[in-house]
Amino acid sequence: MGDNSRAFVISRAGGRCEYFKMHQSLQGATFHIEHVIPHVRGGTSELENLPLACPSCNLHKADRVSFVLNQDSAAVALFHPRTDTWSDHFEWDDYQLVGKTDTGLLTIRLLDLNHEQRCKIRQAEQMFGLFPPEPLDD
Repeated sequence: MGDNSRAFVISRAGGRCEYFKMHQSLQGATFHIEHVIPHVRGGTSELENLPLACPSCNLHKADRVSFVLNQDSAAVALFHPRTDTWSDHFEWDDYQLVGKTDTGLLTIRLLDLNHEQRCKIRQAEQMFGLFPPEPLDD
């Protein structure tokens, strides 16, 4: 991926992880450009398949695009930052992320979006005016 594409993805995301909206400015790690639909599942490197993700979200997501909760249920799709509207699936309750749909609930669970450390990051972001994030997709 070229520097122009990377800069575009970062700008489009407002410098935030597109899964849980953490801002990169307070992090010690560089955020990843990840593939929503991984190459191993037929995904491409087109810009519409490339969101900005914090390392934790990228590593938790791995090559998943959906997940079956139990043998009696159908697969539930993970949140897709390029085609889904974030506020349709998630909302804030103080520093906790709340799922509004099965996709939101599954994504929170699978990516561990309410881990204690992530909630502390949201508190720190609030001190710098970075939390709650303004919606970028509404």
